[in-house]
Amino acid sequence: MSTILEVQGVTKRFGGLTAVNNVSFSVNEGEILSVIGPNGAGKSTLFKLIASFLPTTSGEVLFRGERISNLAPHTVARKGVVRTFQETTIFRSMTVRENIIVAHHLRSKASLLGFFVGSRQAAQDEAEFATSADSIIDFLGLGAIRHELASTLPQGHLRALGMAIGLATHPTLLLLDEPFAGMNHDETMRMVDLVRSLRDERGVTVLLVEHDMPAVMKISDRIVVINFGEKIAEGTPSEIQNNAKVIEAYLGSEDAAIGM
Repeated sequence: MSTILEVQGVTKRFGGLTAVNNVSFSVNEGEILSVIGPNGAGKSTLFKLIASFLPTTSGEVLFRGERISNLAPHTVARKGVVRTFQETTIFRSMTVRENIIVAHHLRSKASLLGFFVGSRQAAQDEAEFATSADSIIDFLGLGAIRHELASTLPQGHLRALGMAIGLATHPTLLLLDEPFAGMNHDETMRMVDLVRSLRDERGVTVLLVEHDMPAVMKISDRIVVINFGEKIAEGTPSEIQNNAKVIEAYLGSEDAAIGM
């Protein structure tokens, strides 16, 4: 299994505060890797560094051997490393289908002027985007709500729409930001199945940050644990569940907080 992403000694300081300190790990092609840790551990900052939404203080991030840290986020996304957000990328006044079509414009061939004047390339792009959007809707099982306004959707469908928007960019590596947040058990299990299908059926490698430990333990091939900005453990779910440093980080008890 080849390495697709390498995080090499990444550090981020905000003035005198070190939010992420010399973190290193790799992601293999075709795996689902989760980054976990207590609140305030530095997970979200690390995620932003990987997707280049924040510049590193030191260290670097490599995608297929090419340095992507400190590039413009849209440049990183065009290379195939795409970060989903919880709700901020969703246009609530648009339908599900319209949201997904708009997301395709990251890879449009026509210029902005071309879309404005209705060029032949713009028309071709729009037709391709609509076909692709319908395919994504069918793949994620969103057919019944394709014409619903995003503002009317429950939490589970909003999360699925966020994933659909990410898929519209044709990612190689998809970074999922708390994909199970705010869901009930049934919604979470459905989303777990959807994330697995991204890998199994679409060939997308997945890196996620998540607080729902039972879901993390169920879905992950490997887990990286961050605490106070530093990596304290890395391994399979069973290895993480029995790691003394991880147990101590989660309030020093073997309980449901880490899926035990």
